[in-house]
Amino acid sequence: MSHTLNEVDLTLIDGILDKYAGIKGSLITILQQAQEVYGYLPEDVLYKISDSTGIFPARVLGVATFYAQFRFQPIGKYLIMLCEGTACHVNGAESILKAITDTLDIKDGETTKDGLFSLKIVACLGCCSLSPAIMINEETYGNLTPKKVKLIIKELQKKEALV
Repeated sequence: MSHTLNEVDLTLIDGILDKYAGIKGSLITILQQAQEVYGYLPEDVLYKISDSTGIFPARVLGVATFYAQFRFQPIGKYLIMLCEGTACHVNGAESILKAITDTLDIKDGETTKDGLFSLKIVACLGCCSLSPAIMINEETYGNLTPKKVKLIIKELQKKEALV
């Protein structure tokens, strides 16, 4: 991890770091709350967490990279999580993935050039009866077809064009 200074306001996590100062075992909670603040974990934030907690940077990064919940790049306004659990897989998740990637020209883990959409393939969304399914932010969409998922994306793009 090379240390570079980006335009990240590190003071935004001072309250979090103060709240958990000296509390053993709080690293994951600190990382979760820092990600809530920034939307992801910028490199400088990881260094600040290391400096404030006295935990070596390699350990902070090791914990952050171990858990899939942590992101190291900004995500789009709309995070599309595509379920690839057994029910979704059997019922056509691959065709839904193709429709998303063809429509948005992104792959798993990428964000569109306009910053609107990010795609993340997940193991399970827990809504097997709706398979194949996606979540976009907090909204779940089920019983999808390639045509339906393309329409959902187009509606969000239209909505953003009006803003």
